[in-house]
Amino acid sequence: MSFYSGFAELYDLFMEEIDYKAWCRYVESIFDIYGIMPVKILDTACGTGNITIHMSKSGYDVWGLDISSDMLAVAENKARLEKQKIRFLNQDMTKMDLNEKFDAVLCMCDGVNYINDEEALNNYFKLVYERLADRGIFIFDISSYYKIKCILGNNTYYEEKNNRHYIWNNSYNEETDIVEMELIFFVPQDRLFRKYIEYHVQKAYKHEYLEKALQKAGFNEVNCYDGFRLVRPDARSKRIFFAARK
Repeated sequence: MSFYSGFAELYDLFMEEIDYKAWCRYVESIFDIYGIMPVKILDTACGTGNITIHMSKSGYDVWGLDISSDMLAVAENKARLEKQKIRFLNQDMTKMDLNEKFDAVLCMCDGVNYINDEEALNNYFKLVYERLADRGIFIFDISSYYKIKCILGNNTYYEEKNNRHYIWNNSYNEETDIVEMELIFFVPQDRLFRKYIEYHVQKAYKHEYLEKALQKAGFNEVNCYDGFRLVRPDARSKRIFFAARK
């Protein structure tokens, strides 16, 4: 499986409709619910740093961690342009090796969906728990079981932006609840088009399963919310946020 290698330079273009500031405001609303004022934050699966940089600009001491060196290179360049001092780490979050403690750990934009092995998921939750300070909070989101199974499913999508094109082919396995995604990009080069192909795998998780896994890892005050609202998800929620306190 590829981890956003050729896609790193195109990621922000095709994700530009996402309101990352609103995303961060929502995370801060969860901080408020739990009555915490974090100082030091770890952003796992940080990608090109969109959440990381916005949180840094809000005054937090933010570290970013991602498995893709290509995505981190983009993130580091953006942070320099925004004059934000952020420490970026090239690590697999399910095996992260850190000695620091954080007031909050984040994993935004489907990072947990990319963990499709139960042992790796449990290890990630355990490592997050260990990296949190006492009473620290873990916040992450997923594309819901409903979205992956019924919306992504076995469908194909196409999009064009600035003469850059991509085709997104999905193949969903009912037995494993895993969707395999083939993303084909065409980028103009010397009057022709250069072709990139990325393969990604995501797992559809039911929110009840993840709540139990968090509790097993030691978290208490575990809650989940319908995307960008502060109510419980329903059967057709497309994005679900989780908040778990140490």
